[in-house]
Amino acid sequence: MAALISTFIFFFAVIDPIGSIPVFIAVTKGFSEKEKRVTAIKAVLVSGLVLLFFIVAGEFILEAINIPLPAFQIAGGIVLFLFALTMIFGDSKPEEEIKSINNTTETAIFPMAMPSIASPGAMLAAVLLTENSEFSIWEQFQSSMAMLSVLIIVFILLLASTKVHKFIGDAGASIISRIMGLILTAIAVTNIIEGIEESFHLL
Repeated sequence: MAALISTFIFFFAVIDPIGSIPVFIAVTKGFSEKEKRVTAIKAVLVSGLVLLFFIVAGEFILEAINIPLPAFQIAGGIVLFLFALTMIFGDSKPEEEIKSINNTTETAIFPMAMPSIASPGAMLAAVLLTENSEFSIWEQFQSSMAMLSVLIIVFILLLASTKVHKFIGDAGASIISRIMGLILTAIAVTNIIEGIEESFHLL
């Protein structure tokens, strides 16, 4: 149970559902309630498919190009650490992604599905938390369910985005995003240490 809760927190931090709310409000400005609902459904479905693809095929792709998992874990930990630092010291997730909005009509895909929901950190987490050599099929299934449960939370928050945003405001979303970034730095360092230990057989 503790491992499942830890996995859920990991996915919640990298996906950052709260941080997606200001982005969703910005990209759906002027949309009708039906259009907002369709956009939310499409964004969550696309991001879910992308993350499930990385869960199923991510490790096979690494093996095909002959990259050992410890090396990917170290590299991924470094990338995740840098990603977390931008959440803490740079523009927060909502601020950064709102700036990326352009005039495209496919706002459900960009920037909502990617990179707001299926962020680089979430894709990395999908691979790291479902390693075949470390986790059983049942554990990988549980990790997938934890990820999907976070996506369900994202969907609910997007549908209630106007009310939630009125309650927390842009400042609240920014603060929560930075807290998630702090959690990610600790997770990233843990991944780097574990990758080094496995690479040099220090365990």
